Amino acid sequence: MGWLDVLGWGGSALLVFSLLQARVLRFRALNLVACLVLVTFNAFLGIWPMVAMNIVLSAINIWFLVRLLRDRHDAAAFSVLQVRPSDAYLLHVLKVHGADIARHQPGFAGVPVGSTPYLIQKADETVGVVVLRVQDGAAQVDLDYVTPRFRDFSPGEFVWRQSELLRRLEVDRVVTPPGMVDPYYGKLGFHREDDHYVLDL
Repeated sequence: MGWLDVLGWGGSALLVFSLLQARVLRFRALNLVACLVLVTFNAFLGIWPMVAMNIVLSAINIWFLVRLLRDRHDAAAFSVLQVRPSDAYLLHVLKVHGADIARHQPGFAGVPVGSTPYLIQKADETVGVVVLRVQDGAAQVDLDYVTPRFRDFSPGEFVWRQSELLRRLEVDRVVTPPGMVDPYYGKLGFHREDDHYVLDL
């Protein structure tokens, strides 16, 4: 098998692999690389319709990547909605994503009575759930969950960046549970204390 065959098969395999990605940002990035590889492969063979198609697909992927990266930390792109612990839609979201939540935050056992849940929305799509519970003057993070499509983002950060939400709880700090998978808090002003992160307000 020559290098051109390797290039063609590799680009095709990467294209298929990209379609298996649940994360929207990862899908676009891998799909872009696959399209560029296939542009090169088809150009060497002189298959110009396929070159043109993959150039167009590359441009589409670049457009979506720029848009996604631009919105990644843009508060205007996400909304934070406070809901009641018994809210039917909140309970539905938690049920739908129950297995994934258990995998990433095995200590979460449901929304406690008296807690403060937030839904993070991108337009009409729910992309995350944060559940806070006031205890000993601190807001304990019972849940900080992101749906698989937006796992390359950190939509929970929009709860921590909106100080008026936290001021309503009348707390002086936010404390995360121990052992959270892939914590992003160090980038948002939290500091590490033993096995959890703390945000001083």
